[in-house]
Amino acid sequence: MKLLGFINLSILIFSFSTVLRAQEKCTVLKPEISQSYEGKCKNGFANGKGTASGIDHYQGMFRKGLPHGEGTYTWSTGEVYTGDWSDGLRQGYGIQTHPSNGNDSIQSGMWKNDQYLGPKPKSPNVLYNSGVVRNNFQKNNTTKSRVLIDIYQNGTRNQGVSNFMISASSGNDTKTGQSVGYDNVTFPVTVKVMYTTWNKLHTMQTNIKFDFEIFESGDWTVELHN
Repeated sequence: MKLLGFINLSILIFSFSTVLRAQEKCTVLKPEISQSYEGKCKNGFANGKGTASGIDHYQGMFRKGLPHGEGTYTWSTGEVYTGDWSDGLRQGYGIQTHPSNGNDSIQSGMWKNDQYLGPKPKSPNVLYNSGVVRNNFQKNNTTKSRVLIDIYQNGTRNQGVSNFMISASSGNDTKTGQSVGYDNVTFPVTVKVMYTTWNKLHTMQTNIKFDFEIFESGDWTVELHN
């Protein structure tokens, strides 16, 4: 009898937990895909990888009930977008296909607030390098049209630079702290940098030449490591 009672209690607990899981609702906040959802949840909202359907269909990453991250969205009209999302809007790089009379037209490039901005700009290109061991191009989150040069050695600012020369195809000379470069730049821009510096062991001096071009407008910092 005790064994039978234990089995019945186990069945009751299992059935109760199953009902609770079945009743758990995971909400999708985008109305067009809110009819059904399968995937990960957090605090009652779609969060993580999942699939949502309604008038339209979406498969990919969610955050707080909205497409966020990488995913594929298919409209009822047949259009398909695969790419980056932010809070339910196309944001970042993506590819959208538009079916038309059996032929697909494709928009590939950058999106912001659900609007297509245009093709993805080319990455910065090094035209000539003599003496730079490592370089890094970083686009800063400001509204400036600027290119700044930072020179490093052994992980810190290079204080042994001499005969420094810089030229650019557009812009005005500017200096911010130890960074030098050009403001009010028109992109694409070509920049040429030359200087003399000691080697890492500080035993001899070497001439550095580094030419590059940047195509995408913005506020850029270029790090040169010797």
